[in-house]
Parts: sequence; structure tokens; C-alpha cells
Amino acid sequence: MEYNLENILPHNHPMILIDKLEEVNMEEGYVCASTTITPDKIFFDNTLDGIDSYVGIEFMAQTLACFSYFKFNQKSPKIGFLLGTRSYKCSLEKFETGKTYLIKAKELYSDSELVSFECFIYNDGEVVANATVNAYQPDNAEEFLKTGFKGNE
Repeated sequence: MEYNLENILPHNHPMILIDKLEEVNMEEGYVCASTTITPDKIFFDNTLDGIDSYVGIEFMAQTLACFSYFKFNQKSPKIGFLLGTRSYKCSLEKFETGKTYLIKAKELYSDSELVSFECFIYNDGEVVANATVNAYQPDNAEEFLKTGFKGNE
């Protein structure tokens, strides 16, 4: 099934960093997305000829945001806040131009607003990055918009 990420993520292009949802498995509590590294990506660094490895955290965050969309049967993207990561490890200096990476986010814990995910990034089936990512998706996220937070940037 093909998904329109603009309808799922609370971002506009060019801030949508993942390209495609590969798998949505709510029974087992995970989603998989992919991204192909190209020079037109917002975080592409010409001096690296790729994207710095720290951007992997945002690849993970956008993938877990997709999970939230499906878990709560949302009709439109809902704002969430990345609270932090634990033990982000990446064996890469950069995400290389032309390569496609698979990102998997599996829910570990949720109390409806606070959530924790185990996330992995794969290159040709091998784990190249992993972290535990914590996020907050309040029911009243619209209140943050009224105070000047702009979630669609």
C-alpha cells in the first residue's frame, strides 16, 4: 500500500525526511520506513557527500510519528515532541548518497501521551544505528500552536 506522508506527518516538505512507509504492523507494534539519500534532501552536506549521521535521530522520530498516526486512527497529522534519545549509536560517519536506509520503530511503552520506541536503521539488512527514542504527544497540542509553536515547519 502506498501512503502519502504529507497526510501522516505534521511537517511540510522539505522537512519530511523519510520517503516511504514500507510496513505498518500494528499487531506487532512497529512500522518501517525508508529514505534514499539524495542531494536534494534538506540536510544533505556537499562536503560530506551525504547526510551527517546525527540526522538518523530525526529519521527515527518521523518513523515513530507514523506509528502514532496509525495507532490512534488519526484523520490528520498530530503534533508530537521528541523528548530525547537514549544511547544513540551509529556506526556510520554519514548516510551515503544513493543508498536507501530502512528505519524501524517498535513501541516499547505507551501511556497514551508519553511513548518510548526502540528504533533501528538498517543498511542492506545490517543495523547501522539504534536508539531508544522518547516522545510526548499531548491531547491538547493545539494549545502549543496558540503560544507560538509552529509544528508544521
